[in-house]
Amino acid sequence: MKQGAVIKFIARWVVATISIYAIAWLFPGIIQIDDFSTAIWAGLALGFLNAIVRPILIVFTLPATILTLGLFILVINALMLYLVGALVAGVHVTSFGSAFLGALLISILSSVIHFVLFPEERRLHVQIKRNL
Repeated sequence: MKQGAVIKFIARWVVATISIYAIAWLFPGIIQIDDFSTAIWAGLALGFLNAIVRPILIVFTLPATILTLGLFILVINALMLYLVGALVAGVHVTSFGSAFLGALLISILSSVIHFVLFPEERRLHVQIKRNL
């Protein structure tokens, strides 16, 4: 693994950890985290689930994703957060509805943090050329 890839992985892990902890602190009814070290493990577990399990689920649920115009991806994200709650001791997700809302909020917050901290990784580049 290259050094750049390791740094990217650690950066994503830190952003996921901060996002999970912030959402748990702001909305304690959605997801509950015992302490910050638990949030670190939850961020790592969420990263691994998103890297390994999520792509497999996306392939298997492709028809549902196409029929819902991509909205079924939100259900998959909720399932990933629900699995984190089942796998990591100290992470409590009360229901699938809480997992759905929590995953949505964590995704939004993570995207905002990535947008602010890593402007070089923005995927959309618009360049307008004018011929005078």
